[in-house]
Amino acid sequence: MSHTVSEYLTIPQPRRAAIEQLAREFIPGRRVALSTHMNADGDGCGSEVALALMLAQRGLDVRIVNPTSWPDLFDFLLEGVSDRSADGSAAFRDIDLLIVLDISDVKRLGSLAESVRRLAVPKMVIDHHIASDDPAGSIVLTDVAACATGELVYDLARVLDYEITPPVARALYAAILTDTGSFRFSNATPRCHAIAADLLAAGVNPEEMYVRVYASAPAGRLRLLAEVLSTLGVDENLGLAWLSMNAGALEHYGVRQEDLDGIVEHARSIGGTRMALFFRDLGYGKVKVSFRSTGEVDVNDFARQFGGGGHAKASGALIAGSLEDVRDRVIGAAQQYLARSPRAVAVG
Repeated sequence: MSHTVSEYLTIPQPRRAAIEQLAREFIPGRRVALSTHMNADGDGCGSEVALALMLAQRGLDVRIVNPTSWPDLFDFLLEGVSDRSADGSAAFRDIDLLIVLDISDVKRLGSLAESVRRLAVPKMVIDHHIASDDPAGSIVLTDVAACATGELVYDLARVLDYEITPPVARALYAAILTDTGSFRFSNATPRCHAIAADLLAAGVNPEEMYVRVYASAPAGRLRLLAEVLSTLGVDENLGLAWLSMNAGALEHYGVRQEDLDGIVEHARSIGGTRMALFFRDLGYGKVKVSFRSTGEVDVNDFARQFGGGGHAKASGALIAGSLEDVRDRVIGAAQQYLARSPRAVAVG
């Protein structure tokens, strides 16, 4: 059955109702803080900037307050937006409203989590992850069917008739582009592509966005990548692949947190891989693990046994222990998990 672009852009009624509930708090003159998870990615950053610019159109005073510094990679989006992240929780003192984006669990706000819990102002969540037991707010716009949080912010713009200016369109495109892996992942739905087309019509230059997001890496990133790829481990029988990075590698190669984006995809790209893992030693007794999968493997379910979570095909966890200990534990658990899967077959 064929569909028109306008049919794909139809906004589901539950989303529309949630947006209308959020809109009751968008009162001109209110001071609003926007926040997202630690080490913000393209979806978090793009969604924040787009929403900040649109709320400013209606006379709200908007600031971004993130638990970690704004990624240099997305500096080009920030023009005209106030970033108060360096002020920490002090930037919350005079706000009337908090909106947390791209987070299902308040703990992902890191150093800001306790301050957010104590805030007495209305607190909203706009997100596309699986719900947690500890959300950052009680007024919610969430839908796991959305390809990115940026999709939900786009829908908010359309329901509330906000203008999608070229800067707003660039921010939303950055959100969707990065969270779909340049439209390669399974969340790149027909609706996602229809939204992207609308953003191109609103002024986005796709080649410029590619260069800014994917073709501006420092030489150190490739040197780091070479070192990480040398750690590759593969269990071909179960379809498991993993990579590791030692503590201090970012500093050694002079690269940034955002330069790690996509490294785990090299492990997932190996033929027959059903689950890919990337272990990053943070250097203080904690290891950050990124989980990726293909096919029917649910890494959100798997990551939950380590206190993590996210999406069925992309999740993460922060695990206490040395790199070697955490790697051994997680790989062993992953092998058992894949072996129990009814779809587990020999590869090769």
